[in-house]
Amino acid sequence: MHTDTERCVRAVQSKDARFDGWFFTAVLTTRIYCRPSCPAVPPKVANMTFLPSAAACQQAGFRACKRCRPDTSPGSPEWNARADAVARAMRLIRDGVVDREGVPGLAARLGYSARQVERQLNAELGAGPLALARAQRAQTARLLIETSELPMGDVAFASGFSSIRTFNDTVREVFALSPSELRVRAVKASRNKNAPPRIPGTISLRLPFRAPLNPDNLFGHLAATAVPGVEEWRDGAYRRTLRLPYGTGVVALTPQPDHIGCRLALTDLRDLTIAISRCRWMLDLDADPEAVDDQLRCDPLLAPLVDKAPGRRVPRTVDAAEFAVRAVLGQQVSTAAARTHASRLVTAYGERVEDPLGGLTHLFPSPQALTELDPDALALPRSRRATLTTLVSALADGSLPLGFDSDWEGARAQLSALPGFGPWTTEVIAMRALGDPDAFLPSDLGVRRAAQGLGLPSTPSALTARAAAWRPWRAYAVQYLWATDAHPINHLPV
Repeated sequence: MHTDTERCVRAVQSKDARFDGWFFTAVLTTRIYCRPSCPAVPPKVANMTFLPSAAACQQAGFRACKRCRPDTSPGSPEWNARADAVARAMRLIRDGVVDREGVPGLAARLGYSARQVERQLNAELGAGPLALARAQRAQTARLLIETSELPMGDVAFASGFSSIRTFNDTVREVFALSPSELRVRAVKASRNKNAPPRIPGTISLRLPFRAPLNPDNLFGHLAATAVPGVEEWRDGAYRRTLRLPYGTGVVALTPQPDHIGCRLALTDLRDLTIAISRCRWMLDLDADPEAVDDQLRCDPLLAPLVDKAPGRRVPRTVDAAEFAVRAVLGQQVSTAAARTHASRLVTAYGERVEDPLGGLTHLFPSPQALTELDPDALALPRSRRATLTTLVSALADGSLPLGFDSDWEGARAQLSALPGFGPWTTEVIAMRALGDPDAFLPSDLGVRRAAQGLGLPSTPSALTARAAAWRPWRAYAVQYLWATDAHPINHLPV
């Protein structure tokens, strides 16, 4: 979008927050870059240039605006609506792959050479993988500086910087303030706003999103399907345990009118960026609800559902392998039965964690741990036991790589080839684990009932034909169809 100068200028002059994260405004006279909705007086058009990423702005010598804090914008919705190499690369970079495995590791995961990845990212984002990862490290550093009392050396290490000097230089360059000055400003701001006291051992932050956001189905679904010990709804927050590259964590996510409150307790602070990225992914916070809802409103039978409660998101997962196992456990059974089956696996094979602030007890068991399970001990039909053990083996040995960086069609083909994997199981994994915004469940009982009640075709083939007009947002259409039912997944817990 950043190449459409006229449209970008209109967005900046109207301070349109819908475009935050889509592009950044770099001001040639001040050498500052801003989000489109910056509250400052818009600069002259001749002094504006538009860039596709914060990394591109930093690489071109611009520093972040202290007023609108463009580094805290929602992410571009484009990377979650596409499955090409650039979109998959962006999702991997957000998950910290460059910091852990370098550019060669990123390229290997994508199946391209490092040079090809560099070229494609520069073409679309104006910056290569190292610059994009550096911008992300700077934002992580700022979060730790402002929300914790850690010594600056620990902040630098946890943010992924190789030295204190690099940390100091980067923070000064990006934010035009030293790390110490950032912390002093944050302390003063928290006093002025009467911010709640910090809880030792936790990091509190706000997760931004593009309005509107309807929390009912998003948090309702996560709470209603919560596996005891791994997830819970407590004091108005969805809480769950996290398995992360360097350690474990517990997150509490609280819906608020203009943000999602996020409180993280991590055993290793190097996981901070990754934990934030996975929580944003799970809550679909980088979606563009205006684009989705405008498309779905074109169908006169869907339009009343959209107008009644706009901004529905697709509830996803923090771990694709975990969700695939849970999808198999949920085949042809009630939500309560699926939770019971999953809870038994957690108790038998999950890794224990400490949660002094709540009632969480375990991580969901990894595929490697589940290879030890005894199929005969499962209270499942024999065919579903075979489906589960085959899936677990494929996940554990790496022959079935599932993640938010997966190629959607390739993953579908692999899943469909497994015994016991029909269209419903494959598509629900594509929707909630892989993040395909166009995944569709025409055979789902709830979808068919809703379709029939609205006067839509209720047979899978006829409904699929009608839903062609909803593309590429059929996964969101499913959320609106599900919302016609009184099932607990559609309501915030009381």
